[in-house]
Amino acid sequence: MPDYPAATQRSRVRVPLRFHDGYSVDAELVTFHGLTDGREHVAMVLGDPAGATPLVRLHSECLTGDAFGSARCDCGPQLREAVERIAERGGVLLYLRQEGRGIGLYNKLDAYALQDEGLDTYAANTALGLPEDARDYTAAAQMLTALGITELDLLSNNPDKAEQLRTLGIDVQLRVPTGVFTTAHNVLYLRAKVLQTQHTLPLAELTAG
Repeated sequence: MPDYPAATQRSRVRVPLRFHDGYSVDAELVTFHGLTDGREHVAMVLGDPAGATPLVRLHSECLTGDAFGSARCDCGPQLREAVERIAERGGVLLYLRQEGRGIGLYNKLDAYALQDEGLDTYAANTALGLPEDARDYTAAAQMLTALGITELDLLSNNPDKAEQLRTLGIDVQLRVPTGVFTTAHNVLYLRAKVLQTQHTLPLAELTAG
């Protein structure tokens, strides 16, 4: 059994979602009591997760990509894609307050400045005296368990997410890759993900133009 405390559901509220490209879907947003990191993470229940094995994405908050449409990452397009794919299949998107792989917004922007000087995304974090990736998914496991989900397919290119969830007692049956969303501004960032942390992206396609 996992050695972390159980979380409980705090509230559930239906919210109609509307995206810039016209896609719309109704979601149920769930908040929680007792998350170990004390952050206000939210679960977005889409479709009918009670049917087949639910499709789940752990989406780390990205203000610049999710809200501002930044082309320096692929977070905004991944969020948009994930909502539709999960709604079609039935499952949950966990929106985790882990800006900048857990280092925070200001530090992420500082890392961007170092990337402009030639460092990759991981080396920039290290140069700031910060972890390459500070994310811990204990709260995600708590949220899933509180929702009654202990077996899932994970929508992610990141093997660390699946490994952490399995260690935390969640049965990740399959890891399903996301689409590839390249821009002239993020291709080196995506290559670093493949080379440094073994993300499942087609390396041959990630060439700077």
